[in-house]
Amino acid sequence: MKPLPPSPDPILEESFSPREFRDALGQFATGVTIITARSGAGQPVGITVSSFNSLSLAPPLVLWSLGLAASSLPVFQQCGHYAVHVLAATQKPLAELFARKGADRFAHAEYYDSGHGVPLLQGCMAIFECRNLKHFSEGDHEVFVGRVEQCEHHGHRTPLLYHGGQMHTKGL
Repeated sequence: MKPLPPSPDPILEESFSPREFRDALGQFATGVTIITARSGAGQPVGITVSSFNSLSLAPPLVLWSLGLAASSLPVFQQCGHYAVHVLAATQKPLAELFARKGADRFAHAEYYDSGHGVPLLQGCMAIFECRNLKHFSEGDHEVFVGRVEQCEHHGHRTPLLYHGGQMHTKGL
């Protein structure tokens, strides 16, 4: 079978507004995560993210993205390791805290350090400790690919869900 020739990539004007696009994307329910790392100066850094997915089982890879305007972007671009925390429904206040600009996030979070010094939050559904394998800019976000080196899960907990621009602690 012959491969298809590459299609031209013309600049098209969308038939929908950015708000309509965002609202349509909001119909896809996702889990809520917090991504943590340490800055080069040793400060813990974390941010709430709903754009997290599995990428590969062998090797174990995950991906997530962060807006190019995020103040923590340089930390995640430069760190060697980070952790992805899949949040439980009981952690909605923590998700809101880590989503707020200017908040002292780690002053109100229970955490301990991984072997690589990455802050690991307690009480999560799952934690993926990742090596920062690669990252690249696409559109208005930076896409990160992480090689999972350690993981744990607690399936008996109820997940925190994100749908329609809101976090939900019970099923949709």
